[in-house]
Amino acid sequence: MLPFELRQKSRLRTRLESGEDAWLALPRGEILRGCDLLLASDGRIVEVIAKPEQLLHVECDTPQALARAAYHLGNRHVPVQVGEGWLRLGFDHVLRQMLAGLGARATVIEAPFEPEAGAYAGHTHRERQSTQARIHEYGGVRQVTE
Repeated sequence: MLPFELRQKSRLRTRLESGEDAWLALPRGEILRGCDLLLASDGRIVEVIAKPEQLLHVECDTPQALARAAYHLGNRHVPVQVGEGWLRLGFDHVLRQMLAGLGARATVIEAPFEPEAGAYAGHTHRERQSTQARIHEYGGVRQVTE
């Protein structure tokens, strides 16, 4: 179970829900998504769970106002999750004030964060539905021995 900040790291030492230590070694730029599956070096499959985190859920009265909010967030290189009629981003009180100034409603929620991969990302999961799993077959998770 990992928050977005850790799911975008190419090298990560973490702990599985079972309590075992694990080491992730992924290609640079790879972003793990909730429901992804990792093939461990010992043959086990480990599911990635997007850990709920504190987010701003942004809604506006018009599509134009939502597009304006998205533009200003993108101009600041803020990772944003795009939904039908809403945006989500990591909690930030300064951005919350900026969004309010643009007429947006930004409420604080706890939810998994799955932002857009970005225009230049080398890998995206947009080709699958969020309920389908994908197995990453390159290194994945392996048990760390001390």
